[in-house]
Amino acid sequence: MSMTALFIRRPVGTILLTIGIALAGVMAFFSLPVAPLPDIDLPTVNVTATLPGASPQTMGSSVAAPLEKRFQSIAGLTEMTSRSNVGITQVTLQFDLSKSVDGAAREVQAAINAARADLPATLKTNPTYKKINPADAPIMILSLTSDTRSPSQIYDAVSAAVQQRLLQIQGVGDANLAGASLPAVRVDLDPARLNAMGIALEDVRTAIASSSADRPNGVIEDSRTSWLLYTRTPALAAADYRDLVIAWRGGAAVRLSDVASVIDGAEDVRTSGFYNGKRAVEVIISRQPGANIIQTIDAVKASLPSLRAAIPGDIRLDIASDLSTTIRASLHEVEMTLVIAILLVIGVVGLFLQSWRATVVPAVATTVSLLGTLGLMYLFGFSLNNLSLMALTVATGFVVDDAIVVLENIQRHIEDGMRVRDAALKGAREVGFTVLAITLGLVAVFIPLLFMGGLPGRLFNEFAITMTIAVLISLVLSLTTTPMLCALILRDSAKPAGPSRFDRAFDRLQAAYAGLLDWAIGHRRATLAILAGAFVLQILMLGAVPKGLFPDEDTGSILGAVRSDQAMSFQALEDRLQRIGRIIKADPGVENVVVFTGGQRVGGGFLFVTLKDQKERASARAIANRLREPLAQVTGTTSFLNPV
Repeated sequence: MSMTALFIRRPVGTILLTIGIALAGVMAFFSLPVAPLPDIDLPTVNVTATLPGASPQTMGSSVAAPLEKRFQSIAGLTEMTSRSNVGITQVTLQFDLSKSVDGAAREVQAAINAARADLPATLKTNPTYKKINPADAPIMILSLTSDTRSPSQIYDAVSAAVQQRLLQIQGVGDANLAGASLPAVRVDLDPARLNAMGIALEDVRTAIASSSADRPNGVIEDSRTSWLLYTRTPALAAADYRDLVIAWRGGAAVRLSDVASVIDGAEDVRTSGFYNGKRAVEVIISRQPGANIIQTIDAVKASLPSLRAAIPGDIRLDIASDLSTTIRASLHEVEMTLVIAILLVIGVVGLFLQSWRATVVPAVATTVSLLGTLGLMYLFGFSLNNLSLMALTVATGFVVDDAIVVLENIQRHIEDGMRVRDAALKGAREVGFTVLAITLGLVAVFIPLLFMGGLPGRLFNEFAITMTIAVLISLVLSLTTTPMLCALILRDSAKPAGPSRFDRAFDRLQAAYAGLLDWAIGHRRATLAILAGAFVLQILMLGAVPKGLFPDEDTGSILGAVRSDQAMSFQALEDRLQRIGRIIKADPGVENVVVFTGGQRVGGGFLFVTLKDQKERASARAIANRLREPLAQVTGTTSFLNPV
């Protein structure tokens, strides 16, 4: 007994198996992660070294150079870039795609340890490293603004309440605060006064450190009780330090305010952020690897009421950027295209077969094949993204072919007078090898994509595997479920009725094609000339068509960067970033603009632009192009805008 005969003779088991495949696909659909593109893990490690007060030149020569020398010996390193700014150096290492990021991180740590002897002795701590994925853009940006608080005060008030709560949300991988730093007391010393009084800088530092120490100084005890002695609570404001005695000269106390300006400020004064032109602290949220972007963003939005309740009332929390809006719209369009493709395939089949019973067979085979593909996508760790859904859309036309071949052959035997069950057994057995050959031929088309290397290979690997899975499931169903359904729902051939209107229209189309074919055979030279002309035209058009890894899509977001002269002061850079933010916000197609600089993001400023609804604006590419000219007028800076 053949496999096909086994499933035809046991329809209940076959139906239950088919329903099981369909249910597995339905459950997988609601469990699969959602992303704009397949999850590509680029093995990248970011190394950060800090030396407060050092110039960019010093950081480059004494910190970056020794690290780069050690990193060059790591196997599999394909690209290394470093940036140095005041007090901080960042080295980004990108490795070959075949290398494990965990293994690369261990080798980077070993290289850092080996470079320690070459680094400055004043570098108090070893450089730190972090595994990153440059392909992951922030999924959401929150903005914190206040009319009564400075950015550093906002940072201090929300750093624990907001950041820690966000990190507890399932799917959130990181929540970084940008645009400000913790408040601090800043002491700006006057070298002339220190020199006149003969006070060294180290004496001032020691005095300040001693006054800030929170430690026991001794014990007072009697026969019954013991008291620990502490210094007063460490000072938290500038006023607590101004009267600090740092030295004695001529019997008189020299206080800190005599030789310095003591003010309340921030730990890092070289950081700043703006939201629609207003000073703000930005919360940049990234997802965990493989997390569902839509579910993660929905969870963050659901937590916003509790977050707003946990922060002071004079701080406003707004959503500055939300990646889920464009992802939802994009995936909805692809899903609708998939549904329309299935309906069109079923409609065309029904139109030609002119029997609802016969139409049910390929309809079931097509739907179950696609649902079964979703189930295996879940097992393979894939996601619902534009490429995987596009693969399902394209596969719709392929998976129906096997079912139609089997159905047509069975229908032929029924029309010849054979009983339905016998026709199903014989028809499926006759075309089994043909269906197998068709399927393997289709799978062979995707073999080059399956073994393609590099970034394009990683990107299209999920597309090729999804297509292959759909075609193979279609093969199995065409040899099991399809003949079983034919034997179950088709009916014995009745007396043929007269030709329908569709049959007559198809006969006319067939006659027209036969006439065109007769002309082509009778005018061979003209036919070959047309063929050659079409071939040449295709070659010319292939050279003229723009080329790229992906088509230019409009996701409603623009990422940008601002580069400035290293000699430019931070105050001048901050002023220019404000101007850039105002210019971008003034564009009629822009909804929100976030600009920030400083912190561990070395070099210039960074832009996140959210555009209005697509119906109310031009394309993202057009907006980026028209913004370049006014941004070029901001002297001392170079702005880069890239729609994403």
